[in-house]
Amino acid sequence: MYRYFIYLAYDGTNYHGWQIQPNGNSVQEELMKALKTFLREDIEVVGAGRTDAGVHARLMVAHFDFHKSLDCKMVCEKMNKLLPHDISIYKVVPVRENAHSRFDATYRTYKYYITPHKNPFNRNYTWCFHQKLDVDKMNEAAATLFDYIDFTSFSKLHTDVKTNNCKIMHALWEEENGELVFTITADRFLRNMVRAIVGTLVDVGWGKLSIEGFRCIIENKDRSQAGSSVPGKGLFLVDIGYNDDIFLSC
Repeated sequence: MYRYFIYLAYDGTNYHGWQIQPNGNSVQEELMKALKTFLREDIEVVGAGRTDAGVHARLMVAHFDFHKSLDCKMVCEKMNKLLPHDISIYKVVPVRENAHSRFDATYRTYKYYITPHKNPFNRNYTWCFHQKLDVDKMNEAAATLFDYIDFTSFSKLHTDVKTNNCKIMHALWEEENGELVFTITADRFLRNMVRAIVGTLVDVGWGKLSIEGFRCIIENKDRSQAGSSVPGKGLFLVDIGYNDDIFLSC
């Protein structure tokens, strides 16, 4: 059996998230449908993570197995013709047969975009928030994330994960072209984690929550104490890392 990684991007606006669901269109389902059409058999696709409804990916990675060797360039070209306009494959690469897009990922990076101005052409890709925000305080609060590993306070309740521990490696707010952008990197993320962190940091930025209060929320491990989850449309998965030794030559 041969295993392949698919590197892809998608606009999440019209999807109920990455994962197949009984009552909504998903990116995973579209990939599996296209692979079935191309390879003429049912193909299971496993993603590196699960993005929520409306969340976008500039780079997502998934893997699939097939019983014979494939021309990776041809797979990419054919799949892009079969997929809808809002999903695009960058490349398909062969990997070790035990390589796993989710469990072998060493880090993931997300960006969240906030704009202070209403923009009809960017409405599906940023969250419009009109309050003036103190970016320095938000960054001071964000820096405290490095002091902790248990992020139960920012996790969706009743998930099936064995641990809520994550190692956050980078967390920073920056101003770019009139927008406020939060970049966060960790070895793994919990369900709803980034959107909950952003919502709580925004509470710090407009004076609703102190930096010490932000620390207390993390330490109390109670999701109800944290801020509201911000809308999914401003969130982008932008990078996923792997060690080189899982890849094979084409």
